[in-house]
Amino acid sequence: MKIGIDSYCFHRYFGEVYDNQEDPGRRITCAEFLDRAIKLGAAGVSWETCFFESLDEDYLKTLRGIMDAGGLECIVAWGHPAGLEGGENVAAIADMEAHYNTCDIMGTNILRMVGSHYGLRNTPHRPQMERLMTILKDPVKRAEDRGIKLAMENHYDFTCDEMLEMFETIDSPFFGMTFDTGNALRYGDDPVEVAKKLAKYIYAIHFKDVAPLEGGNPEDWFYNACTPVGSGVIDVPALVKTLDEAGYDGIWAIEFDYLDPKFGDEQAALAQSFEYLQALQLPRSAEA
Repeated sequence: MKIGIDSYCFHRYFGEVYDNQEDPGRRITCAEFLDRAIKLGAAGVSWETCFFESLDEDYLKTLRGIMDAGGLECIVAWGHPAGLEGGENVAAIADMEAHYNTCDIMGTNILRMVGSHYGLRNTPHRPQMERLMTILKDPVKRAEDRGIKLAMENHYDFTCDEMLEMFETIDSPFFGMTFDTGNALRYGDDPVEVAKKLAKYIYAIHFKDVAPLEGGNPEDWFYNACTPVGSGVIDVPALVKTLDEAGYDGIWAIEFDYLDPKFGDEQAALAQSFEYLQALQLPRSAEA
């Protein structure tokens, strides 16, 4: 199991602070994010492109050098916050495809992308799905030519059955899923059952554990707030076992969006997550 970190864990430190969050009062750079990941013993990182200080090739190569020195794999994650806006934002395809080059520089063949977003979850899904299946056909072909897999996240926008329909319709080994475990639960899916059903399409993982926020409003998107992995309601051992048996060998990139404040800051929650996951693997390693 390659435990990783999505840079969105530190979105407050990159300057994106939600209205119901405290500003930490300081900012970090991408190089500092990598330093934190390396010190935690991460095997990889997921890069949110919105937090890059630059898309200049020399800058990206500098980050690549730090990753290589620290033994980190990576994926590139495009589309925060709205991606292709349910297929309405065709112009965003050019920005998405510009990151095929980012993938090449950073040494990954996986580009997470976003088809829709939380704000459209109550807008009819069928028209969004039809638009996305139409406008993604050519980008998927061009990704295939570059050897890059497009991995669309369940972004609290579509159910996993709807995602499956889009994967089966486009029908390309270069179009699959970034499986956000917490978003699956938030939208009423059972993450373990999703893993069983969609395993062959899962190219990347945003690994969230979540639990109801004490005193929270179930209508709020963050009601099932992020917790350190192993501290929430997701059956993490069953989830890991399911995808391990299915042959998933990519990065399990831990991600926090709204971290339940009772768990402290993001760095402490990550350390707790790593400790839990490393202990979870011990019986399997000993058995082997």
